[in-house]
Amino acid sequence: MIKILIVDDEEPIANLIRMNLTRQGYVCTCAYDGQQAADLLEKNAFDLVLLDIMLPKYNGYDLLAFIRPMNIPVIFLTAKSDVNDRVKGLKLGAEDYIVKPFELVELLARIEVVLRRYNKSQEMLSILDIVIDLGARDVYQNGQRVDLTRKEYDLLVMLCQNPNTALFRETLFEHVWETDYIGETRTLDSHVQRLRRKLGWQDHIKTVHKIGYRLEVPIESIEK
Repeated sequence: MIKILIVDDEEPIANLIRMNLTRQGYVCTCAYDGQQAADLLEKNAFDLVLLDIMLPKYNGYDLLAFIRPMNIPVIFLTAKSDVNDRVKGLKLGAEDYIVKPFELVELLARIEVVLRRYNKSQEMLSILDIVIDLGARDVYQNGQRVDLTRKEYDLLVMLCQNPNTALFRETLFEHVWETDYIGETRTLDSHVQRLRRKLGWQDHIKTVHKIGYRLEVPIESIEK
């Protein structure tokens, strides 16, 4: 299991991030000030730290200096959007810098990139009746391999990594096709239809009116 420490003095934000990352199978712990984070880091092993800059007791820059010898990757999550702050954070050793507010899908994508860089990425994703081998890019349903195109696979992973969340068409298109969304929905819609047929997920991949699509699953079916 990938263990993530979330350090943010805004408790509702930290707890919301923890709830969403837990649904993705990550094991998350929250700290609400720099001292609490330092104590947790001394006593526990973490694979990644999500770190705010403006913190009580020790700020994020001080804490980053404390973390660096531990070889734990750090992603800054902060409201400080000035380019100088970004440059400072990256020069001090942060792997990435995300400005609040941000979309959960963006945070998940950046977490995966950093974990892959450190060879700590989660390799398997289980949900409903399928298992996705993220390393091999294979999908199995009830033990049988499912033949998907590259775009169908990428679309499926996006939906499965964000269960019970309405995803905008723009977001799905830009992440799967890696190009700007220009309002044309036929390509995305046809891929969703084929994915529903191949998996028999007509009752799970829901169309959200004027927004996009949502994968509806019982919480207990998301393997952690």
